[in-house]
Amino acid sequence: MTTPATDIPDITDGRTGRDPARDSAVAPRRVGGPRRWWDWVLAADPGLGQLQAGWRTLVAMVTGLATGYGMSVALGLPAMLGMMAGGMMGLMSAFAVAENTWQRLTKAIVWMPFPFSAALPLAAWLHQYRVLELTIMVAALAVTFFLARFGTLALLGGMLLFNAFMVGMMANVPLHLCGEMFLVALTSAVAILLTRLLLCYPMPREDLLRTQRAFVVEARRVADAATDALDPDADHEVAVKRMRRSLRRLNVTTVTIDGRLAQPEVAADPDTAELLHRHLFDAELALKGIGQCVQQLTRLQAPAHLREAMVVGLVITRDTPLGRADALRPAAQLIQQQATAVLEAADAGSEEAEAAALARRVGHLLDSLADSLAHWLDLGWNAPTARAKVPFQPTVALEQNRPAGTGAVARRVIAAQSEKGWRRVVPYLRAPVHAGLAAAIVCPITDAINPQRFYWGLVGVMITLFGTNTTHERLRKLGHRMAGTIVGAVVGVVLLRLIGPGHIYWTLAVIVAGLTVGSWGMQRQYAYWVAGLVTALVQLYGLSTPYTGMEKLLSERLLDNGLGIVIATACAALIFPVSTRKIAQEAERGYVSALEHLLSQVAERWQDPAAPVRLRGAARGVDAALYQVRGVARPLVRMPVGVRGRGAENRLALLTAVTGHARSLAAAADIDIDLAPELSRRVERITATFVESLHALDRRFATGEPGGTWVRVSPLVRELEDVLRAPAGPRADRLHLALRELAALDEALAGYAEDRGLTVTAATAEPELATTPAAAPKDGAAPKDGAAPKDGMSTLDRRTQAALAAWLAHTRHDGGPGARQVPAAPAATAGTAVPRQAATAAQAPAAVPRGRTAASAARPASPARTCTVSGSLHCPDHPGGCEAWITVVSDRGKRRAGVRATGGRYRITGLEPGGYTVIASGSAHAPTARFLAVDPSRGDVHHDIELKPAQRP
Repeated sequence: MTTPATDIPDITDGRTGRDPARDSAVAPRRVGGPRRWWDWVLAADPGLGQLQAGWRTLVAMVTGLATGYGMSVALGLPAMLGMMAGGMMGLMSAFAVAENTWQRLTKAIVWMPFPFSAALPLAAWLHQYRVLELTIMVAALAVTFFLARFGTLALLGGMLLFNAFMVGMMANVPLHLCGEMFLVALTSAVAILLTRLLLCYPMPREDLLRTQRAFVVEARRVADAATDALDPDADHEVAVKRMRRSLRRLNVTTVTIDGRLAQPEVAADPDTAELLHRHLFDAELALKGIGQCVQQLTRLQAPAHLREAMVVGLVITRDTPLGRADALRPAAQLIQQQATAVLEAADAGSEEAEAAALARRVGHLLDSLADSLAHWLDLGWNAPTARAKVPFQPTVALEQNRPAGTGAVARRVIAAQSEKGWRRVVPYLRAPVHAGLAAAIVCPITDAINPQRFYWGLVGVMITLFGTNTTHERLRKLGHRMAGTIVGAVVGVVLLRLIGPGHIYWTLAVIVAGLTVGSWGMQRQYAYWVAGLVTALVQLYGLSTPYTGMEKLLSERLLDNGLGIVIATACAALIFPVSTRKIAQEAERGYVSALEHLLSQVAERWQDPAAPVRLRGAARGVDAALYQVRGVARPLVRMPVGVRGRGAENRLALLTAVTGHARSLAAAADIDIDLAPELSRRVERITATFVESLHALDRRFATGEPGGTWVRVSPLVRELEDVLRAPAGPRADRLHLALRELAALDEALAGYAEDRGLTVTAATAEPELATTPAAAPKDGAAPKDGAAPKDGMSTLDRRTQAALAAWLAHTRHDGGPGARQVPAAPAATAGTAVPRQAATAAQAPAAVPRGRTAASAARPASPARTCTVSGSLHCPDHPGGCEAWITVVSDRGKRRAGVRATGGRYRITGLEPGGYTVIASGSAHAPTARFLAVDPSRGDVHHDIELKPAQRP
């Protein structure tokens, strides 16, 4: 299937394990460890970025407030002034300083006191000049947005200038105390820096490892959701929705991993990073394919024994530690054999045959998944001994630890605008003009509402223009701001009245807690941050405002914030506007460009096997482009006009399908092909025509003018498949799969192009060609789908095949479509998935499994014609008993709720007559599957299970 140039190399030496921390440190062994109770936190927050934000806020605010209070006592300042200066340093360091190296972190935090203290004397002097004070604050806000173009330190300086004016106005800071305030701010910044280096040290590699662990958790969730979807009595629609949600989160996690690998701070070896990228890409592709097959199976009537085999295989997939990824192969082989038996049955119906074909596909995908996971884990156990063909190159950009959204698209739109004369400065002045004009309009209005709190309107202007790029996003932020303010006001007032006046420490605790919880939830939903912020501010307002006037004060705050947001949104939409429609078109144009790059890479890969191409990296670029399209087409606020609408939803669905085909094409097309000249010419024509159609679509977005033609190449692809006669084998299968994915990609894009106004035609057929066989794999080529040659089987594979052969030798068919396999002498093999269909009590009496120990014995049956199965779990490492979870799968493929085995003992009650597969798995053991035939007339069953350690063999 592949030549040595493209085959994934053996990345371990197989004998000695070197310290991965010295070489790559991107995939150590703990990533693939057993399930842990905190895994749900990693799944909800890959890399723990949100949790780290909350922890940073807690550490910085506590340090800043405590240092500010201590310095106020030492310098004889009012405690409120000292705590405001220290608290401002803590707040800004928590929200505006999130550097990944200690050097940049130190530079940013030490810089903070200087712009703050430079503006504070001017703010104190302006108290007696009201109009000038308002004018300077408006100008300071505009300067902040102007400085944002010059990097993190410049933006931080601008924000602290604006905050200094607010602090000087709110606290009425005397001019003669500004020097002492500088000392408080500087000391607080140094103390915050020390505590952050001690308690929040930046560790980008650890963040990458946590994100990889989140991938493992989501992969297990996908397998678990697929198992639920196969339950014959389950709500299939709910189960499929859950599986789709897990697959989406899995994709977000893998794209995020690619983005983290591109960060210079990770400093991963490019070859190791490329191998990690390839293995995770293939693992995600296998899980995606399993999910699609299971989704189709839910609409079919699959034979019971086939359904049972799939459920057992997916449970083993979910519970198998990565260190024993080879344990997936027995399950995969069993599913394939069960599916083959159905397909070979003479009286199998069309629906059963379709279900069997899907099940066999699941078996192949489980093999591929096992191969990808095993290679991935080897990156952590051993240092790579062979380099990747092409070093890793970044294709994904992250914003706030997530795939970039509309920000990158808006920057491209602005950069592409060709202005002349004075309009050439518009890109530099657009945001400052929006901020300055909106602030100039808002200030007089909010000053008339409440002269002491007029800055609330300016805050509304600032938060609206920061981090938003379209009108829809700004209106969404308005909704979140209003909802969060209302919730925070209610919670804050309740806590304020519970605490009462005079309890300063409880008040400070609520302030810190509100900011911490809000910062933790900011990346999830902006409303969470607003609710936490307002809860903290209510406590602060309670120090100077009578409780009876709190409702009026909070209502004014809500009104001022709303006015600032609405006016800022209007200014951005009317003055030097960047059209939302243009941003949407640029996002889709970027997506088309990513597809064009992928197709060009495929063509180059097939023309020149030695070409340095990264097909999986190009496909990951398509993923990143889709996230940008979604950022524009799916705002949280549903709009009646604009890019949001049924047409946008349909286009987004088409692009989502296109992305799936692009991933599959990238993996399948990564092969060396050696076709006859005439067939090579056909392949070149297909790829060239496809790329030219993408160029036509790109011109449609660039000019905005209707016209252009999309030439469908799927007829040419089908003709090529008809005349292509390659020797049977994995390489030929990969080539045919790549051609099918290419045709599916063309069909989906043709619908998208037609929706965008292009004329769709079909390519003219090629003249008839004689059937030409494709060349066989080159010498030394090895298959890349994980199937090891027979003479190179591992010990585990040999044991697996022997167990399967023994099991199949003791089974028989009862005839008829979907016939059940009834054990003549059931055998149970530890570590091997062996689901069996038991006959009813009238057809075949229950038999004692071979794997049953001498302790097994019949006991009086439980009432109501049900049976209880109990026993012990043990292994050589735990002779006193093992801790594990017991999962039971019936002969209908229905999974029962798991039972916890404690103290090495388990007990399963309420089993009705029939055959069951009992699967034992734990944190220290690989899954072990045993078949049991239950017949209540023969009494309860005692069955001891010997487990195998999960350590790397």
